[in-house]
Amino acid sequence: MTSAFFFAIPIWTIRRSFIKLFLRKIGSGCFFMRHVRFINPFNISIGSNVILNREVMLDGRGGRLMIGDNVDIAQETNIWTLEHDVNDNQHSEIPGDVIIEDHVWIASRVTVLPGVKIGRGAVVASGAVVTRNIPPLAIVGGIPAKIIGYRKNDLTYKLNYFPWFQ
Repeated sequence: MTSAFFFAIPIWTIRRSFIKLFLRKIGSGCFFMRHVRFINPFNISIGSNVILNREVMLDGRGGRLMIGDNVDIAQETNIWTLEHDVNDNQHSEIPGDVIIEDHVWIASRVTVLPGVKIGRGAVVASGAVVTRNIPPLAIVGGIPAKIIGYRKNDLTYKLNYFPWFQ
């Protein structure tokens, strides 16, 4: 409820002031579009120059969610740190930290499951479901996500997106 209220505010600088109160960490130069949702934001750390597009959901209930610098996460992506054991009669929970390293690009409608590490410079294609660790610079896609290529190693870009209203 709280994050839904703050993310309805149309001016990023005002939204950011409120968000800083709840996240474990937020770096400089970040931009989060409206309608981003945090669950247990106290376990979520976000580096510098991170862009979160519309309808991104970040879940910190089951462990730490750490996002590095210059990470771009596209719309309707869900990143989970908690899931249920489908083989347990009690529907028990399975927690796991999620680590997203620097210069990662996660395309639209991706699902990242608990216990996953996405290596530096990796790219996750639209609609993928990430169930395992992804090595640095890998390009992955599919359900479950599999390596389909590799990216160049000389990633030095710095993300900077700052519209007045969004």
